[in-house]
Amino acid sequence: MDQPAPIPGRPSSEEPQLQEPTEPREPLPPKPGQSGPEPVSPTGRPTGADPAALAQGGAHLTDAQGHRLPDTDHSLTVGARGPVLLRDHHLREKITHFDHERIPERVVHARGAAAHGVFRGYGTAASVTRAAFLEKDVETPVFTRFSTVLGSRGSADTVRDTRGFATKFYTSEGVFDLVGNNIPVFFIQDAIKFPDVIHAGKPHPDREIPQAQSAHDTFWDFVSLHTEATHHTLWNMSDRGIPRSYRMMEGFGVHTFRLVDARGATTLAKFHWKPKLGVHSLVWEEAQLTGGADPDFHRRDLADAIEAGAFPQWELGIQTFPDTPEQTFEGIDLLDPTKIVPEELSPVQPIGLLTLNANPTNFFAETEQVAFHPGHLVPGIDVTDDPLLAGRLFSYIDTQITRLGGPNFAQLPINRPHTEVNDMLRDGMHQTAVHRGVAPYRPNSLDGGCPFTAGADAGGYVEAPVEVPAGRKVREAPASFADHYSQPRQFWLSLSPVEREHVIAAYTFELSKCYENTIKERVLRTLAAIDPVLCQEVATGLGMPAPEPPEPLADVAPSPALSQLGREWPAEGRIIGIVADGNSDLDAVRAVRQAVLDRSMVPLVVAPTGGTLGAGSGDPVTVQRTFAAARSVEFDALLLAGAPEPGDDAHGARDAKAGGGSGAPVDPRVALLAGEAFRHAKALGGWGDARRVTEAAGIDPAAPGVILADGPDGAVDVLDGVAGLLTRHRVWDRFPATV
Repeated sequence: MDQPAPIPGRPSSEEPQLQEPTEPREPLPPKPGQSGPEPVSPTGRPTGADPAALAQGGAHLTDAQGHRLPDTDHSLTVGARGPVLLRDHHLREKITHFDHERIPERVVHARGAAAHGVFRGYGTAASVTRAAFLEKDVETPVFTRFSTVLGSRGSADTVRDTRGFATKFYTSEGVFDLVGNNIPVFFIQDAIKFPDVIHAGKPHPDREIPQAQSAHDTFWDFVSLHTEATHHTLWNMSDRGIPRSYRMMEGFGVHTFRLVDARGATTLAKFHWKPKLGVHSLVWEEAQLTGGADPDFHRRDLADAIEAGAFPQWELGIQTFPDTPEQTFEGIDLLDPTKIVPEELSPVQPIGLLTLNANPTNFFAETEQVAFHPGHLVPGIDVTDDPLLAGRLFSYIDTQITRLGGPNFAQLPINRPHTEVNDMLRDGMHQTAVHRGVAPYRPNSLDGGCPFTAGADAGGYVEAPVEVPAGRKVREAPASFADHYSQPRQFWLSLSPVEREHVIAAYTFELSKCYENTIKERVLRTLAAIDPVLCQEVATGLGMPAPEPPEPLADVAPSPALSQLGREWPAEGRIIGIVADGNSDLDAVRAVRQAVLDRSMVPLVVAPTGGTLGAGSGDPVTVQRTFAAARSVEFDALLLAGAPEPGDDAHGARDAKAGGGSGAPVDPRVALLAGEAFRHAKALGGWGDARRVTEAAGIDPAAPGVILADGPDGAVDVLDGVAGLLTRHRVWDRFPATV
């Protein structure tokens, strides 16, 4: 009997083992149906070489020179908790090659959007740092870039991914770059693993799919074997992985930094960006629909808000900790970038306000060419021996040299410091400065001794003279780095029931996209170590048995600050869709539109066709969206100015969303808009015949978050009710939770 054809999509030529393979063996053969380029010489002559000779060979890991490596998980440090050594050739070679893998876009964070703004210091940080830009009422120009990690420049905005949150401060003491993410922890504890986690998350190298997502075998293979990634992965599977907007996204410096005050005293600190509009997310179906309806959703949202004058704002805050030799706080290792310090243990103290108030003039010159580096520091802010941070301090400058064509990337207009520069760096590609003098070296007398060094009293950057631990050169992690499950469990227990449902759905969706059951089983073992309910629900969705926890579950207290729900936030900047047609009461539409603007929200009128409504009147209403072009995902709430009849294009041949809707009492696309908005727990309001739309969409008019008025006189009151609901982002009561 013929064997059934295999299901396409297997990532490897061989089924993987459940446990990590440890017995050395040669590389696997290619998958059936795969072949490489014909082996020919550079001048086109056949060589007759075996194509396999072009692939990697040998059972053991080596460096590029063929030296076998005993360890590729740990950088070379002075003792387990000491600083990383510059002599670590393997770290530098691995990171250097990784930095140069992509041309010309960024290896990671390629898809981005940015804006100019201003940062105003509160003066509240003076007790812990002498950084001048944090002094009271000091205003500093800034440029902030947001991004996704995995996708290419052409990928969609609303994929499930970590987001970058990088801010360049043009301070009076030189450039300070705060280069972080919207998640406070990272996948790895040591920078030497960064190429591994990104290689695992990027598209499979044979098919170059899937783009900009982690729902595939190689990612889950890595994180299920490298369980220090568990905490970050759980955050990514939560609603944090699909933010509603860059304007409604937290930012974190991730690492622990060392602050130095005017007396030289030191304090350890973590940086936080807190959005004034609150932290809000998309629901998963909404993110998927947006990827097709408007893949530039986040980029457009940021630019439109700034252009409309709804300037996004974030408070910069710090958590502070005593700078003790152990560098721990309440039993938490402050050098472990996979750990947080709950805000209940160390509250976030506001130290300044960021306002983004201007869009770039040229995307390439500014957003694309901006070059960040965590080593761009100012007096009063120093680094610690976090091994992930140590690798980043090397990696970023190496990446910029490749991506921006040479060592003079700091001279590009967007990267130039707003203070005097006399660096003795000369020549190189793209040198635009015209240097004077003959002695770019020190000491010299031919240039009168200039430039002169500057001590701390003259504003020089002097590293904090902290003691470093003495010890053997080793490749190992501190024992405290071995706890991979207690904080993920704390995060899970801190979420509201509806947020837990979203985590379960995310894991189930992502793992269902994996081909290999052994990888799914491995992930379920990890989830069992976090919480048995989480594990069981995901296992049920995958049709697999749930394993028992491998060890007793960590006894941790929830941290309410980790949940996005339970508080109220300003509704400013929210997008309100006003659905109307020629039969709507246009006076009510005008009144509501103005009331939306008065509340610093953005109104978008949706009508059967473009142009205006009431064209013959003295005050026509401009239409921004049509029934054919609009989808509910671009609105935070919908207002129905009556029940629009089917438009002339409401038939399947013209617009598939309309189906055969030409004879329906309400345009089917309006019913679809309302139905989707309701399903995504958005507030709905309406007046006049709006009940007919809810009937056509199958919406109970008495359901939570549905506000209807009988006539147009109540339109503004309906808006008031909808605006009140928006302060909680969504009508969460519509989502019954089971966990």
